[in-house]
Amino acid sequence: MKGLTYIFLLLLISSCGKNQKIENEESPSVETETEVSNVLIYENEKHFSNVKQLTFGGDNAEAYWSSDDSLLVFQSNYTKWGVSCDQIFYVNPETENLKESQPKMISTGLGRTTCPYFLPGNKTIVYGSTHLGGEDCPVEPERTPGRYVWPIYAAYDIFVSDLEGNIINQLTDNPGYDAEATVSPQGDKIVFTSLRSGDLELYTMNVDGSNVVQVTDQLGYDGGAFFSPDGKRLVFRSSRPKTEEEIKKYKDLLSEGLVEPSDMEIYTVNIDGSDLKQLTDLGGANWAPYYHPSGDRIIFSSNHKSNRGYGFNLFTIDTEGNNLEQITQDEFFDAFPMFSSDGKNLIFSSNRNNGGTRDTNLFIADWVD
Repeated sequence: MKGLTYIFLLLLISSCGKNQKIENEESPSVETETEVSNVLIYENEKHFSNVKQLTFGGDNAEAYWSSDDSLLVFQSNYTKWGVSCDQIFYVNPETENLKESQPKMISTGLGRTTCPYFLPGNKTIVYGSTHLGGEDCPVEPERTPGRYVWPIYAAYDIFVSDLEGNIINQLTDNPGYDAEATVSPQGDKIVFTSLRSGDLELYTMNVDGSNVVQVTDQLGYDGGAFFSPDGKRLVFRSSRPKTEEEIKKYKDLLSEGLVEPSDMEIYTVNIDGSDLKQLTDLGGANWAPYYHPSGDRIIFSSNHKSNRGYGFNLFTIDTEGNNLEQITQDEFFDAFPMFSSDGKNLIFSSNRNNGGTRDTNLFIADWVD
């Protein structure tokens, strides 16, 4: 989810126990490739074939392809890689085995990071980081039963780094939260979420940080935005508090630097802010949307079918809000889907095959239409 800090995710996973579909499975290292793929694909996941597990420990998410589909950039808090909270890494999924090796870390290792994305040319990365606000990982919100919140750290700003980890530009320096940046397929614009107006709204800017334009202006958390393949529209998640009680709760939490992500729907909008459309009205948390390369469908994560709150699966819907289809059949957590530019592969995060732990790993599936 764009801006994921794992508080919500860990709360969800912590009450799950073991996924019965994978209980007592042996390590993939002693199975044939076909057997591994069968373990990783659940019944009725008809759009998946040849699923490959990319990471094997910690919480790994926000994995996004380079424009030529040769590299993946992602965030991870895997302690075996020497980090205490989310940092940014990149990997060539064809040549690197992350069960046996460590990927290259791009971020500084200081503070907390989020939402990495390749810039044009695939030689630089844009990502959010709190490191200017302090070298330590920022304090996480108190975890209490029934209180699922994400922190909106005011120290987040957006930076550009090369693949060696050298910061070569700082794109935002506005007081308050600036994060959740992604890049247009045309390579000319970045969309991001900012609190600079007093509410969490979407903004666009040029890839050098100039020409900042506000896109959304309704009360609620607008975030996790991605461009359509033609660069003309955005898809994003949003909360829209309506009643006096909902509005007060939202504003009170925001004043504490928090948001509650339990009630969000999927929207699209032109990049100039016109023609806002609500695509889902499912209830629960609907988030992590991404366009299919055809531009006619959107894939996203939702728990609307779960009575327990933590049953997140992937769904697709067309751009008019019709033809909802369930893609994954997980008991616990599937999210952060992104298609390769040719639509042949899907990268996503999942609790599957984690041996009953709380680990969230990255998986690459061959996509079957």
